[in-house]
Amino acid sequence: MPTKSSPQFNLLKTMCAIHAPSGNESPMTDFVLNYIKKNKKNWKQKPKIYSGKGFQDCIVLIFGKPRTAVFAHLDSIGFTVRYGKQLVKIGGPVTNSGISLVGKDSKGKAEVKLKTTKDKNGYVKLEYTFKRDLERGTELTFKPNWREDKNYIQCCYMDNRLGVYNALKLAENLKDGAIVFSCWEEHGGGSVSFLQKFLAEKYKISQALISDISWISDGVQAGKGAVISMRDSLVPRRSFINKIIALTQKHKILHQLEVEGAGGSDAKELQMADFPWDWCFIGAGEQFVHSPDEKVHKKDFEIMLAMYKMLMKEL
Repeated sequence: MPTKSSPQFNLLKTMCAIHAPSGNESPMTDFVLNYIKKNKKNWKQKPKIYSGKGFQDCIVLIFGKPRTAVFAHLDSIGFTVRYGKQLVKIGGPVTNSGISLVGKDSKGKAEVKLKTTKDKNGYVKLEYTFKRDLERGTELTFKPNWREDKNYIQCCYMDNRLGVYNALKLAENLKDGAIVFSCWEEHGGGSVSFLQKFLAEKYKISQALISDISWISDGVQAGKGAVISMRDSLVPRRSFINKIIALTQKHKILHQLEVEGAGGSDAKELQMADFPWDWCFIGAGEQFVHSPDEKVHKKDFEIMLAMYKMLMKEL
């Protein structure tokens, strides 16, 4: 059963329930813009806001004289209705039969069940069960189910609503820096290509932190600190990673070093950009990745936020 969120995480709980799969980020964009406009008067520094024409559903906030950009993607994984009861994945969601999905078409809201079957050739077919056929192109996302106890928060779409939450909390006291809310990360990317060009040309920024969520693994444990990724499917410039590790050690912030051979983030477009960018992925680790039950230790998030505050001053 869903549980109440503590006041600290009310905003996060609200964002986890917003329907915004890749390609249809506008509900999250509108929510974040409204939040910024309502709360910026209480921030230490009021940012310059770039959004709308030329930025599609992305948002760029510029504080003071920025040296470093923080990227947090707005979109989530999900499914698109094909023909009849067929589904196509958006990104890489877990596809266990019986998972509850929600969406709406012109006939109204719908809560359906995911159905996974294999044909005689072993091909996996994704469908949904519902009293009627949904209109083709309808998007479905995991039904939110917030759970919270003393140590953990759990819901669908911690990836990457927690990264967005981190960026919004960072904005409260940020003096110099850029915060970028990007789109399409879960399904191939695309927005960071024009966003990095804008930041490099207009503000001469060439280094970034990726505010996203990593995963618990055999080398990353819950409650042991935020994750500094030394590499995933891409390899960042080692001197920049070493600088971040050294700063984190200097300030005695609890952290874990991650080394993976798969996975990616908004950093992939920075790595391949025409402009030279240094980048580092820093985030809390989560269990049950890309499922309705993504679970993060509160301590790891608190350390993640503290690390970002320190790095945006030091870098």
